[in-house]
Amino acid sequence: MNIPYRPLALGLLVIGFSALVLGRAQAGGGHFYAPVTDAVVKEECGSCHLAFAPSMLPARSWTRMMGDLQHHFGADASVDPVTAKKITDYLTTHAADQAGKRYGTKLLSGLPQSQSPLRITELPHWVREHREVAASEWKQSKVRSKANCTACHASAERGYYED
Repeated sequence: MNIPYRPLALGLLVIGFSALVLGRAQAGGGHFYAPVTDAVVKEECGSCHLAFAPSMLPARSWTRMMGDLQHHFGADASVDPVTAKKITDYLTTHAADQAGKRYGTKLLSGLPQSQSPLRITELPHWVREHREVAASEWKQSKVRSKANCTACHASAERGYYED
């Protein structure tokens, strides 16, 4: 007699699971930033550090950063012109003020349009979110840098930055 209810129960289970999964991408009060999906960007940027989500900076910042790769935070991160263009196009297309608005708008709050920051860690919203982290914690051997997101956010590579 319970057979007619199985499809209904299965359907409700699927809907519930889908809501949970889709809700996770919106959870955390804006702490999800769609991770890099382009293989070239993942390889080139991710070979030295976390390939930061393009929605963490505005397009003007990515353009500025990609325009001076020979001085990339104290290292020469130069790539050939074709690769540089591909990476720049991807980053700017998915930037916080472009297609990445869904995720990055909150992170850009308080940032004047006239500024093109190169460091995510200097964005006003990032500073507010991390204001309670003691200076000594940044100096721990497992952290070493404010840019080492994965030291505290285990799921950062998948785009989740909840505490």
